Amino acid sequence: MSVQTEGTDTAGEPAVRKARVPVPPGGDSRTAGAPSRRRSAAPYLLLLPALLATVVLLGWPLVKNGMLSFQNLNPRQLIQHLTEWNGVENYREVLSGGDFWRVVERSVFFTAVNVALIMVLGTLVGLLLARLGGRMRLLLMIGLVLAWAMPVIAATTVYQWLFAQRFGVVNWVLDKLGWHSMADHNWLQTQFSTFAVITLLLVWQSIPFVAINLYAATTTIPRELYEAASLDGAGAWKSFTSVTLPFLRPFLYATTFLEVIWIFKAFPQIFAMNEGGPDHLTETLPIYAYVEGVGNQHFGVGAAISFLTILVLLVITSYYLRMVLKQEEDEL
Repeated sequence: MSVQTEGTDTAGEPAVRKARVPVPPGGDSRTAGAPSRRRSAAPYLLLLPALLATVVLLGWPLVKNGMLSFQNLNPRQLIQHLTEWNGVENYREVLSGGDFWRVVERSVFFTAVNVALIMVLGTLVGLLLARLGGRMRLLLMIGLVLAWAMPVIAATTVYQWLFAQRFGVVNWVLDKLGWHSMADHNWLQTQFSTFAVITLLLVWQSIPFVAINLYAATTTIPRELYEAASLDGAGAWKSFTSVTLPFLRPFLYATTFLEVIWIFKAFPQIFAMNEGGPDHLTETLPIYAYVEGVGNQHFGVGAAISFLTILVLLVITSYYLRMVLKQEEDEL
């Protein structure tokens, strides 16, 4: 190592010695930051398999669906392997018809009613889990998990049997209780009653997720906060609004967001129950896209409807997220 010593400064004090840092043989100072760059790139490398799977499983089908929505694809083109591009004709046909907008209105209202019922009942069950003793909580949790784990088609079949016209359990119970006119009642005959059965099914399937999620959130609340609230004279309702609700609010926002998506895209329950009947009055956007695309074999139109369904869901979720973010900013 070579050291260069300079002279003294004007004050007569010796100048600071400057030493040259030796460079290893064959080394380069530019390679000193290579380990740090590798460490900063490690998280992205770990996320790469998940990103690739998302692009392959979700991105590519979405691109193919978008391409089909700009094609005139009917049985003739499908059999002859023809590709006939018709621009935005499919979208013009869908948006200019009144059926699409009626289905959109029906889907939004159906989603709002179901999500409201699910969140209210699921929150109550979650709070009940937090107040029960160990054995009763375990018993209720087992029942919730069993309802949650039941396959969708199996659960829909059970509800079809419960509300069957001739041999349904519900009609039999109502007849035994004195409502003899309900002995042979067809629950799938009208729009309202069909939606009532489907709503009951969807709420029953969704409550376990909300309840277990909210119960897990209550376990993160410190007990000291409830003790402090009781010392201040807060009752049960005041403790809930001042302690429990602020802690549960982020979980409620996230759970509501997931339930909106799950209910809006619900397909097997509605289709297996009554195939969107009677007279197409219970068709939501996923059912409408399937009936027009596969049922009527207008695959290009069905692809356009499914793409518009995604756009409608994005509008709903973006509005909800903006509302949530605004509320959080107001609280800050």
